[in-house]
Amino acid sequence: MAHQMQEDAHRVITQLGEADGDISVNALAEQIGFDQSRVMAICQGFLEEGWVVLHETAFLELAVEEEGQAWMDAGEPLLERRLAEFLKESGEAQSTPAMAEAMGVPAQAVGKVLRLLSSKGYAKKEGKALVWDDSGDLDSVTKDEELMKRLQEAEGLLWISEEEAETKDVSEALKTLRSRNFLKTKSRKERSVALTDAGRKLLEEGVEKVEYVNQLTEAMLLSGDWKNVTFRPYDVQLDTTPVHPGKPHPLRRVLEETRQAFLHMGFTEIRGHYVESAFWDFDALFQPQDHPAREMQDTFYCERPGLFSLPKEELVETIRRTHEEGGDTGSTGWRYRWSEDKAKQVVLRTHTTAVTVAACHNDPKPPQKLFTVGRVFRRETIDYKHLPEFHQVDGIIIDESASFANLLGTLTAFYKQMGFEAVKFRPAFFPYTEPSVEVFVRMPGRKEWFELGGAGVFRPEVTRPAGVEAPVLAWGLGLERLAMIRYQIQDIRELYLSHLDWLRGNPLSS
Repeated sequence: MAHQMQEDAHRVITQLGEADGDISVNALAEQIGFDQSRVMAICQGFLEEGWVVLHETAFLELAVEEEGQAWMDAGEPLLERRLAEFLKESGEAQSTPAMAEAMGVPAQAVGKVLRLLSSKGYAKKEGKALVWDDSGDLDSVTKDEELMKRLQEAEGLLWISEEEAETKDVSEALKTLRSRNFLKTKSRKERSVALTDAGRKLLEEGVEKVEYVNQLTEAMLLSGDWKNVTFRPYDVQLDTTPVHPGKPHPLRRVLEETRQAFLHMGFTEIRGHYVESAFWDFDALFQPQDHPAREMQDTFYCERPGLFSLPKEELVETIRRTHEEGGDTGSTGWRYRWSEDKAKQVVLRTHTTAVTVAACHNDPKPPQKLFTVGRVFRRETIDYKHLPEFHQVDGIIIDESASFANLLGTLTAFYKQMGFEAVKFRPAFFPYTEPSVEVFVRMPGRKEWFELGGAGVFRPEVTRPAGVEAPVLAWGLGLERLAMIRYQIQDIRELYLSHLDWLRGNPLSS
């Protein structure tokens, strides 16, 4: 029974049967009138069936450059040969300017080939001049001249075998010609194909040309033509071209997962402004005006607008009293003279806590569970773990029955949703919470603990001026660091660089 084969493949194998042994893929493509890539694809299929063998031969392609073309167009010997003939005829030493004048070329051109005059044995130095070397042989053709002649005969494009190109004399000649911009070289491979015994047997048994159909259509079903066609077979195990669909950036996925985690826990999302007054960024949080974090080397201050208007005078007075002597909070305050001018300064917010503390003032009544996710800005020196712009998630719980244990349980539940089974806390100090902790997590299967942020209970100096009588649990957590741990990145800058291989390789789910 004859073997069935699609028309293009049938033409290729029939032509191979007429060839006498190996035939180059390029020649085969020309004979059939196909594109070379199409012939190669068909031959690869034959190779998998064992019907053909493929051979590769390495070549070096020589292509003429501008200087080499100028020499070909001139139709003269190479300049060093012409200079050698001049030196031999003159019989005396000649300077570079004299030789340039005699040849009718610039002195610079003569200077470029002086080394070749010596290396080819045509001339030797006599003082600052050159004189004919009696041992020179103008009758023999040098290897670089031979290559240029071959290139000229090949009309500017010549292939030589890799073995020939690696011989010492050809290798040196190629180096010389490339340095003179006479030619450029490029490694090439030529593929040839030949039938195997199995391929010849296939042709002997007969090959029938058949037209394959790729797709079953509605029209074929209605007409019944599907009964009379041959459908192309498919191998579902073959490799396919990778498809890289659009998907969210890994950091964006972490931000969205953070939002979803708190929303699932019953929190309400709130938003704030990138540009904030020092009043809400620092003073409302009972951070003293001489605190190091408020220095210009740590915080971005805005020149335009230079000052913010403050909220109601009554609130400003309450904050002033709280800072100076504790106000009605039972605290002694910071014991310094508080300045309205410093509170009016305009900053790029240094933390998203500015949003949650403002929320306490906007609505002090419990119960409330609020969170915010956004960018914050600090004057950090850029290195493997610091950027001047990054993301935080801040949250608060205002509830009369809220406790420190509730705070630790809430954060543990959040990080478990983010894929961290192990969470621990370490006592810490922050100006606006007491008690306070730092939060640490550990990835499954790893030993290291990573610090991701701070948390605590807002001090009365923060909540009483806002009119909040219930306890307020608060936290501020870094999200870039969380993403680094999840994706095992050692340098925070990697999150913002366009490494396509890394971005494509990150799955949408794990």
